[in-house]
This record gives sequence, structure tokens and C-alpha cells, in this order.
Amino acid sequence: MASAEGQQHPLKIYYVMWIALFVLSGFSYATDFMDDGALRTFFILTFMLLKAAGIVFIFMHMGWERLALKLAILGPPVAILVLIWLMSYEGFYVEDTRIENYGPSTFVPEAVPHH
Repeated sequence: MASAEGQQHPLKIYYVMWIALFVLSGFSYATDFMDDGALRTFFILTFMLLKAAGIVFIFMHMGWERLALKLAILGPPVAILVLIWLMSYEGFYVEDTRIENYGPSTFVPEAVPHH
């Protein structure tokens, strides 16, 4: 009869991941010393995604799951991100079309009185 014990992963994998998360967090905090701009935002998002991917792959054991389960769990968030990208793309198109047809906005907001 087969034993009912689960699969045991070596602890070295977890230690390496902890060190990698520590290093990536250090790089992420180092972006605080950069000037605001697209490069800083790119680095922040890249480090965030790398840390999230490592956590999901190692600590949530997705690296050892079947492809069907990976796709069932990771597919919907990817689909949502694609839909968000499509909505933002449409928003830029609508804004450009409005400016092309009606010209730039002449709206000037009124100052809000402070009480």
C-alpha cells in the first residue's frame, strides 16, 4: 500500500527565496532615492512583480502544480489585466477623438472656498 505522506521540498529553496525577497526589497526601497519619473515607476513595478511571482511560485507551491491548475488560478487575473489595458487604450482613443473633433477643453474649475 502506498504511503499517504506529502511531498517535502528542501529547505534551501525557501532560504534562497527569503534572501531574494530581502534583496529585491532593498532595491525597491532604493528607488526612493531616484527622481520621480517613468524609470522609477518601472523599477518599482518590476521589483513588485518579481517579488509576487517568487512568493506565488515558491511559498504558494505553484511551481510544483500541474499546468491545468496553474492556468485555472493565474488565467483570470491575466484576463482582467488584459481587459484593464483595453479599457485604458479605449480611454486614450476617446480623449484623442474628442480633442480632434471639439478642440481642447476650455473648462476652468472654480476655486473651492476654505471654511
